[in-house]
Amino acid sequence: MDELAISISKLLVIWLVVQVGLVLRFLWSLNLRSHSLPDEKLPKTAVLLYLRGADPLLPDCLRSLLQQNYPRYDLKLIVDSEQDPAWQVVNETIKEIGANNFQINYLRTINQTCSLKCSSLVQAVSELDDSYQVVALVDAETIVHPNWLRELVSPLTNSTVGVTTGNHWYVPTGVYWGTVVRYIGNISAIVQMYLYGIPWGGSLAIKTEVLRRTGLLERWEHTLSEDTMLSSVMAKYNLQVKFVPSLIIVNPQECDLPNLKYSFQRQLLLFRLYHPWWWVLVGEAVLTIGLPQLLLFVWFISFFSGQGDTAIFALSWYVIYILALTMLILFLELGIQPIIRSQGKPVTQLSASLILRIVMGIPLTHWVYGWAMITSLRMQTVNWCGVTYEVNGPVNIRLADYRPYQPLN
Repeated sequence: MDELAISISKLLVIWLVVQVGLVLRFLWSLNLRSHSLPDEKLPKTAVLLYLRGADPLLPDCLRSLLQQNYPRYDLKLIVDSEQDPAWQVVNETIKEIGANNFQINYLRTINQTCSLKCSSLVQAVSELDDSYQVVALVDAETIVHPNWLRELVSPLTNSTVGVTTGNHWYVPTGVYWGTVVRYIGNISAIVQMYLYGIPWGGSLAIKTEVLRRTGLLERWEHTLSEDTMLSSVMAKYNLQVKFVPSLIIVNPQECDLPNLKYSFQRQLLLFRLYHPWWWVLVGEAVLTIGLPQLLLFVWFISFFSGQGDTAIFALSWYVIYILALTMLILFLELGIQPIIRSQGKPVTQLSASLILRIVMGIPLTHWVYGWAMITSLRMQTVNWCGVTYEVNGPVNIRLADYRPYQPLN
């Protein structure tokens, strides 16, 4: 057991050094600033928002989208149906603002071979006239700052950039442990998405010329995800997916563990279906989650077999690893906070009690994420916003059960 504990500890140290390097690379990227274009050079843009159900943040999302510091843009809203509760929220909020740069439609054509969001994007883009040079995507829980669209679109003037994107950043405060686990899991995900060039559909822009050239509308008609597959599509056409640090958007909503586990499963399924680096992600999970669990196993066996020194050694290195990950999380939090402050949003106060919750939440995150990864490997049915899809392959999707959105009591 002594040799096994030493070998695992050495591997853990090596992997920890690699993780530190990856985090430093991501933190370095946060200092890169994109040049915002003047009004006369900004292309006309359509901002697309699909709605199914009234998200609690929807009114704030709409206000932020309709008050952008951008000269020529229109908000195109596609609501699941006219009976959807989002329809009333949209009309009331727009009436309150008095905006006129919007169009609202319901989803008329529901494709049986893709997600509802992909159906809505195909419908909305197909109806755009040639004056729109850029399409931006956003989610209902995304509350953007006034320069969001300008900062999202400006890098697209570079001919080598096909897609620009930001990312979401959750807060760890709240009553649910799921909120802490989601925060920790998202910190790992945001670094991976930057390294692997995975865009986030909640804050994304693409040139309409690129949409046509790559045949994205036809691809969206046979896929479950509008964003994960973009990195491989752009690579085929020698185009970049550019991450814009100033577009990291805070999401303050809470989440419980059962819903979070299913969300992890769904995200991992999409990554397995649509991204070529899936097996790299699996390898990272084995190292990040598997090695410390092996140390716990060695500690358990050693403790109950009377090998006290080995048990202390294994447990000590496990604790050191968890504390090292906590330090990495805190460094990332402090690196993101200037961006959040620049958007006028409050930052997380790192109290001793919150840091303790993060320390305790890291092992919990490992277990939840590990279980989600294992179960996602056999996942063939996805329930998303009350709609059921059968998944038989990346482009073999079937809408199995659809009905207009009904809010839960």
